[in-house]
Amino acid sequence: MKKLLMILFVTTLFAACQDNFGDTNVDTKKPPIVPPAALFVASQKALVDQITSSNVNSNIFRLISQYWTEATYFDEANYDLTTRNIPQNFWNTLYTGVLQNLKESQRLIPTQDLAFVPAAQQKNQNACAEILNVYTYSVLINTFGNVPYTEALNSDNVYPKYDDATAIYDDLFVRLDKALNDIDVNSGGFGKSDLFYGGDMGAGMAGWVTFGNSLKLRLGMIIADVNPAKAKTIVEQAAPKAISSNAENVVFKYLSSPPNTNPIWVDLVQSGRKDFVATHTIVDTMLSLNDPRVPFYFTVDSDTLYSGGIPGQGNNYSTYSKPSTRITAPDFESLLMDYAEVEFLRAEAIERGMNVGGTAAEHYNNAIRASITYWGGSIVDANAYLAQSDVAYATAPGADWKAKIGLQKWLALYNRGFDGWVEIRRLDNPQLPAPSDPNSGYPARFTYPVQEQTLNADNYARGSTSIGGDVVETKLFWDKF
Repeated sequence: MKKLLMILFVTTLFAACQDNFGDTNVDTKKPPIVPPAALFVASQKALVDQITSSNVNSNIFRLISQYWTEATYFDEANYDLTTRNIPQNFWNTLYTGVLQNLKESQRLIPTQDLAFVPAAQQKNQNACAEILNVYTYSVLINTFGNVPYTEALNSDNVYPKYDDATAIYDDLFVRLDKALNDIDVNSGGFGKSDLFYGGDMGAGMAGWVTFGNSLKLRLGMIIADVNPAKAKTIVEQAAPKAISSNAENVVFKYLSSPPNTNPIWVDLVQSGRKDFVATHTIVDTMLSLNDPRVPFYFTVDSDTLYSGGIPGQGNNYSTYSKPSTRITAPDFESLLMDYAEVEFLRAEAIERGMNVGGTAAEHYNNAIRASITYWGGSIVDANAYLAQSDVAYATAPGADWKAKIGLQKWLALYNRGFDGWVEIRRLDNPQLPAPSDPNSGYPARFTYPVQEQTLNADNYARGSTSIGGDVVETKLFWDKF
């Protein structure tokens, strides 16, 4: 009897504990369902952080584009991609930190209560996510070539095939057009959770229309050498609706205190590291052209002048100019696209026989003025710069328009190393000198991640073969000349 009473007592006590303390293991700070807006904002920040970062473990594009070079460690300036596993880090961030979050956000968007998030707003949210999907996949293709796409981000298939990059581009244009057509500028989107245009309902969605068309213009021009007819159609559709002033730049604003600070500040100031100096390649070029952006791009050197180090060899950090204090400020903004880039694209379109209005010289001049005034120079400074015979479109040196536009676009894309790298490959200008001890020829692409070679070996092998070999010199489908 005593034994039975004891069992009943323990059972009752256990039940009481369940009733009174059953929620003690519930994490009230971790919601069972993540809001789609939270996933969207996470993808925005992951994307911009990765594109902006100066961390040599994942972003060495400023080194490859010879905007900066290294002081103590100089393997990356010599095109060493493997020691730090750079391609894998870049790949993983974009697939898991950006694309996976966007996919989950899009899955959850239609589950929201229509009373709080109306159908038109949900459609806008999905369109914003689609534009970021297109942007991110274009970065992956422009880095690696063929990549997982139709079978990517599927937990039931951990061995995705590699899709043909040309076919992916074709689909990206379809997705981008649909997203743009879906946007209702009179409805909201993600509101304050949109780190590009948040808080301003009408103008915010109008901004996404401008961003999407600017991206369409960029991608259309990227295929111009391989499919000029299709490129012409795309560019002529997008150019009138793309960015038309610096006020419409696609900007990501960082904050002045951690954790949402400029990654360059994190890498170079907060960390106390002294890794990078300017290259003589860009400094000497800008000085020879009396470029008014020099003091906005760089600090003075040890002689209170401007000078750059030699790419690919050890450079005394204290001797040479460094990235300016504006660029290394904790709250310095990041650009995904800007007016200068778009105007250079319009100038190129004219030279390729596309109908976007104006002349190549007018758009070229607008691009340079936009860049100089964005960085802090005046219109007077810009006009004086353009008046020089080595800068003026009619007289600037170079065999053709690619040389003229290529050089000035490279200068304008300073601090946007990835975009500078794309344009160097696409326009074959400027012709950069080889670093001191290169591991390879100029990188036309990144090699595939080591994890793909080991964990997805069959698809990796097929993907590598289909592009002509997994080496950095293999040109991408759009890089024909």
